[in-house]
Amino acid sequence: MSRAEFIEEYYDAIMSGDIVAGRRIKQVYNKLMHDLKYPRQFVFDEELANRPIDFIETFCKQAQGVLGEPLKLMLFQKAKFQAVFGFVDKDTRFRKHREVLDIRGRKNGKTTELSATGIHMTVADGESAAENYFIATKLEQSQKGFNEAWNMIAQSKALSKHIRKRKSDLYFEPNFSFIKALSSNRNGLDGLNAHCVIIDELAAIKNRDLYDLMKQSMSSRRQPLLTCITTNGFVRECIFDSQYEYACKVLDGKIIDESFLPFIYELDDRDEWDKEECWIKANPGLGVIKNVRDLRDNVNKAKNDPAFKATVMVKDFCATENAATAWLRWEELYNPEKFEVKEMGFRYGIGSFDLAETTDLAAAKVACKRRDDGKDYYLSMYWLPEENLNNKELLDQVPYQLWEKQGLLRVCPGNRINPYHLLEWFIEVQEEYDIYIPWIGYDPWHVDASLLQAFQNYFGKQSMIPVRQGVHTLSMPMKELKAELIAKQSVYNDHPIDKWCLKNLEVKVDINGNIQPVKGVSQTQKIDGAVAMIIVKVILRDKMAEYLNII
Repeated sequence: MSRAEFIEEYYDAIMSGDIVAGRRIKQVYNKLMHDLKYPRQFVFDEELANRPIDFIETFCKQAQGVLGEPLKLMLFQKAKFQAVFGFVDKDTRFRKHREVLDIRGRKNGKTTELSATGIHMTVADGESAAENYFIATKLEQSQKGFNEAWNMIAQSKALSKHIRKRKSDLYFEPNFSFIKALSSNRNGLDGLNAHCVIIDELAAIKNRDLYDLMKQSMSSRRQPLLTCITTNGFVRECIFDSQYEYACKVLDGKIIDESFLPFIYELDDRDEWDKEECWIKANPGLGVIKNVRDLRDNVNKAKNDPAFKATVMVKDFCATENAATAWLRWEELYNPEKFEVKEMGFRYGIGSFDLAETTDLAAAKVACKRRDDGKDYYLSMYWLPEENLNNKELLDQVPYQLWEKQGLLRVCPGNRINPYHLLEWFIEVQEEYDIYIPWIGYDPWHVDASLLQAFQNYFGKQSMIPVRQGVHTLSMPMKELKAELIAKQSVYNDHPIDKWCLKNLEVKVDINGNIQPVKGVSQTQKIDGAVAMIIVKVILRDKMAEYLNII
């Protein structure tokens, strides 16, 4: 067996506690050590494993700090390079690992490492006419790695002699390879033949189409590499969340994917965020690449500034959040519990709906309780105008068409929501599930007399309860709902649109600490489902005694 000295050294250090590491990093290095000891189709090649390390430390020069100094990799980086490049098919000698996800805190050498990787893949990976791309949603982001690669080259006499900067790329003439920066708003992504795709800050990419397109562009290469280094981010239900979940399943053995290699540097518990000895779990370059004092200052500030704490948790410790000013943190709103309506025995429910603008998303809910069960169970439905569907999906960056196919959202013909479709859904719930709905809350601002009359004709004159949108009406129900969401007592069937709306909701606080819901700065971040849930809570609080008597 060829010796993987850096993998073995790092493994020994994290397992002995000499280097403090999180559970996910220990998992991946346990797997790598197993693959070293018990090779099957894929074997370890020491020369190929060390080639990128030797290349980077020999030819790549510092583009920041002390310009022109040799680039020196830390142990965790050398171990990673050996893992990515060292395991090869014993017959073809092509790489085992084709897709790499590396999650680590900010200022741990992400861009520098990716830039050096891009140069190596262009010059020394043995691929002719290699197309190597830095990818991001916006061109300015992808140009960060591209520009640092060029600055490294400019500091190196050996590299600058053979790599020249053209109008849109860095060109290595001896093997006709190049490095280029691209973004999702550039034309021509369909015709690429990528050898290496580099993504800095995957968590900033909202639409997974860009990721999938670039991955598919590598299909004709012998041993392509798609590599990402990223912190966590504030964008939820995106490609980052999908990749993180996939990585965890691979590490847990729930998915077998020999080509996928994840490195997740994160805290094992959110409560470790103020324990200095645990910081290295999410910051493997701490003390060398990343300044300990600066992180200490950030943590101290975060203790007294809740808004800044969210940023520190996400960017320094790779915890999951949604937005710094959001009403709910991700772990507060997330509840994976599911239920089958027909198996629950519900007899009575409380309804609500939020029409908002008739050209936009509309939401309706029915909340049910069971005797001797402290949880609230929510049935949900959403609507969009048919003519807006494609444009809204592109604008809002969420999969409306997929949600429609899954039965989570319905489409109204034309360019406006038909409010009577909401009435039809409430009738469906009552007739299909035998759930009687004695009260339905609504925002009177968007309900005209004819619609109100139609609801009253079916559910009764006393059924419709207006809920004014303001702190006097909503503050206490919102605070109670938040507590119930945190306690996982509000079960919304893991509904993706519910989660999206809940994470988008922000709050306005008055001088007395009263709160009311507001939409964030971005008009694409919908909150209708969260508002409908709050309206249900208003009615439920007011009618609780009567409701408990009838169930």
